[in-house]
Amino acid sequence: MAKARKTARKSAPRRSVGSRSAGASDAISLLKSDHRQVESWFEEFESARGDSRKQDLARRICQALKLHTQIEHEIFYPAFLEATGAQDIHHEAEVEHDAAKKLIAEIESSGAADEYFEAKVSVLSEMIKHHVKEEEKRDGMFGKARQSDMDLQALGEQLAARKAELGGSAERPRGPFGRSRQDSRTTARY
Repeated sequence: MAKARKTARKSAPRRSVGSRSAGASDAISLLKSDHRQVESWFEEFESARGDSRKQDLARRICQALKLHTQIEHEIFYPAFLEATGAQDIHHEAEVEHDAAKKLIAEIESSGAADEYFEAKVSVLSEMIKHHVKEEEKRDGMFGKARQSDMDLQALGEQLAARKAELGGSAERPRGPFGRSRQDSRTTARY
């Protein structure tokens, strides 16, 4: 893991302040897209009725969050810390990730028949809402990243490539009603 961090730091591209871009493939846009996808699955979970549907949504949520936290931890967070020096923001995000990972492991090892299953998914949802709010607020991690000299386009490319390497998809093709075409299949991968 330490080697991955060093590699991410060394390879985390930098750019001049004047070349910032908020394009669809920049790091922050990619990470926010992940946030929106997981939020929609949490909403679906809340209204789902059958155990099978809840189990499938919980699996998707957990897989997506594991993938998202891994690429943030390996690539985005080290680049953020190096560019901004904002240890307090960085460390809080890492601690929140660790707490989420523990709850994800509990959810994955249980199932819809577990009497605490829905409560665990609900608590995870609240944890993630808080984490996303902290990252996305104006003076949060994403705001400070945009104000720094981080090359968000190049980082976005690195995040997308690593996500694809880990079995995730950086681009989710959209179907009717704004849903991913994969969302309607029970074997969908994030």
